[in-house]
Amino acid sequence: MKKEESEIIQTPYSPRFKSYSVDEILAAGGPSAFARKMNKSLNGLSEELEKLPSDAFLTDDEFNEAMATLNASK
Repeated sequence: MKKEESEIIQTPYSPRFKSYSVDEILAAGGPSAFARKMNKSLNGLSEELEKLPSDAFLTDDEFNEAMATLNASK
């Protein structure tokens, strides 16, 4: 019996959500204006951020290192 070939097409991974550049967000008028444009709300954001563990955020040193890396790659 001949094995049938699969008709599944191999497609590269595609994220569920589109990401936006900083320039796109600033062009919309900043984070708040961008959220409104996307029909999103910033209500409750601070409460959600407070629920995150402290190690979920970059330290000042980690932030400075990340920014130096970004600036060097421009």
